[in-house]
Amino acid sequence: MVRVRYSFGSRHTGRIGNIRRQRGKYPDVMRDVVRISDVVLEVLDVRFIDEMRNLEIEEDILSKGKRLIFVLNKVDLVDSRKVRRSLPTEMRSCVFVSATNGIGGRDLRARIKMEARRILKKFAVGSRESGVSEGEWKRVHVGVIGYPNAGKSSVINMITKKGVAGVGKQAGFTKGMQKIRMSENISVLDTPGVISGNKYSSESGSFAKDVKVGARTYSDVRDPERAVAFLLSEEKQQASGVRRQASGVLIEKFYGIKVDGDVDKLIEELGKKKGFLGKGGVVDVDRTARLILRDWQEGKIK
Repeated sequence: MVRVRYSFGSRHTGRIGNIRRQRGKYPDVMRDVVRISDVVLEVLDVRFIDEMRNLEIEEDILSKGKRLIFVLNKVDLVDSRKVRRSLPTEMRSCVFVSATNGIGGRDLRARIKMEARRILKKFAVGSRESGVSEGEWKRVHVGVIGYPNAGKSSVINMITKKGVAGVGKQAGFTKGMQKIRMSENISVLDTPGVISGNKYSSESGSFAKDVKVGARTYSDVRDPERAVAFLLSEEKQQASGVRRQASGVLIEKFYGIKVDGDVDKLIEELGKKKGFLGKGGVVDVDRTARLILRDWQEGKIK
């Protein structure tokens, strides 16, 4: 059996002290959050659900009898009705949110509290039968997992209403596990984003997919032009038997430049249009490509 290796999703989280590689399926921090938690929120960018889902971790969560809630973030960037119709059966009970705009926060808190009540009720019955006093009843722990830059810390700030989880545009901003109080009986665990090793490989070119979903920030990409080329071509394929509009068309329409998917022409024309010129009037390719990636990752290109 090929052993799946997991890596932290940025140069920041990748250097967390004293976190060693495990022989298991993912790093200690992820194994611990699943072990500690009674309820696990898997935060996914609603635009890239398939790319961000971690089926092995989901299976591990369910096999341990934990409650799993899918949180589809950035719903303000899509048509939620179309997304809901396309979801697989196991995700139909998901919660749509936009953490930055406060959309869906009430629904998500209500869902968490409902699951917590079920857990506490079950625990209370068992405690009474074993003679444990009410004051010793357990606290429900809610773990939050997902890709770097999926918006986990923003979701935590929304449900706890405390604004204590660090938030940054840099993918992998969270440095280690944080424990935050949501209510008297509920604590929330924030963790760094993790990308599975089979998806995290510069050699295979999969870095471009990480850029697409924001797991690698536009400012940190070594080859932004290559990532833009991926965006221009990747969505031209059919998905689930339904022809999707090409990202290239969307990008060209956003900037008002028609180049028929030619990345060199796009960067050249956009660079001139934005005035991103160096010596001799040569277009700054790196700066222009990063602008496209930034607009994509920030949801301006919808």
